[in-house]
Amino acid sequence: MSTTVAQPVSSRLPVFPWDRLEPYKATAAAHPGGIVDLSVGTPVDPVPHIVQRALAGAADSPGYPTVWGTPELRAAITGWAGRRLGADGLTDAHVLPVVGSKELVAWLPTQLGLGAGDKVAYPRLAYPTYEVGARLAGAEAVVYDEPTEPDPAGLRLLWLNSPSNPTGRVLSKDELTRAVAWAREHGVLVFSDECYLELGWDADPVSVLHPDVCGGSYEGIVAVHSLSKRSNLAGYRSAFLLGDPAVLGELLQIRKHGGMMTPAPVQAATVAALGDDAHVARQRERYARRRAALREAFETAGFRVEHSEASLYLWATRDESCWDTVADLSKQGILVAPGDFYGAAGERYVRIAFTATDERVAAAVRRLSS
Repeated sequence: MSTTVAQPVSSRLPVFPWDRLEPYKATAAAHPGGIVDLSVGTPVDPVPHIVQRALAGAADSPGYPTVWGTPELRAAITGWAGRRLGADGLTDAHVLPVVGSKELVAWLPTQLGLGAGDKVAYPRLAYPTYEVGARLAGAEAVVYDEPTEPDPAGLRLLWLNSPSNPTGRVLSKDELTRAVAWAREHGVLVFSDECYLELGWDADPVSVLHPDVCGGSYEGIVAVHSLSKRSNLAGYRSAFLLGDPAVLGELLQIRKHGGMMTPAPVQAATVAALGDDAHVARQRERYARRRAALREAFETAGFRVEHSEASLYLWATRDESCWDTVADLSKQGILVAPGDFYGAAGERYVRIAFTATDERVAAAVRRLSS
């Protein structure tokens, strides 16, 4: 009797991009002054004390948390969204906590029931997990330069990303309004990844939930937000969705069955983080200093920075293969991300994160100027 083995799900996926960077990371680490890692963009500054205290205060949480979150968490999310995004009339039904935004992006098409014959569209230069999500579901991944250009036939999910990872591009209020109107006209669900919205530098990013964009209706639109960047909480895996109650209600039911619960102490920490704007302002000041120092140093070293008006990255080029740039910088002990991680259109760019410590940023500046 023979046994048929199913094709591994991993065979649907591309090679994990960060594995390809390991040899260059080893070269950079061998530098006498140590590595300056500007690649992944992971937060390095302390978790705000107010958040740490809230986490510790909820440490005695022996029971199961709820997928929908505590009433306090839902109130904190809607309150923050009204204050920061200008989103009016949000209720508990408009909210869904998730276990970090990457998990949501990767599994959303599957949880929406998408599969063969369905299409998922996302920007030509984009966070790789949008494509991963489509592939995991067996749907077709479609890239676009402008969100209203895809063929709407079979298109079930349209990803917006403003501010963009990797480019830092910000979609204007008019561009967002056109995208929402186009999607509604064609019955396409919009998910807007806004995880860098509070990190605008040369532009003031606008949410898809702003009444000037959505017309005061949340039908067919959902915004994705995360505390990883704005509050240094990448290690906490805290994110949330806001928008269409019909969509979020369906996801809530599925996620209940899947046990996709934000831990209770993290829920309490999230309430504290969303209720305090002071730590966000302090972190912005840190990033603004690092951004200015690195931008000047890379431009002086012959790089051209494009877009980068928001987010935690500089999108830069020296008009050569991104891997040549990565290799050259690694010899100086500086590690950056190759642009083709984010699509073929990035093959002559690198993404430079300014999430390193002040000391490491200063080291990079010295090396680039020598």
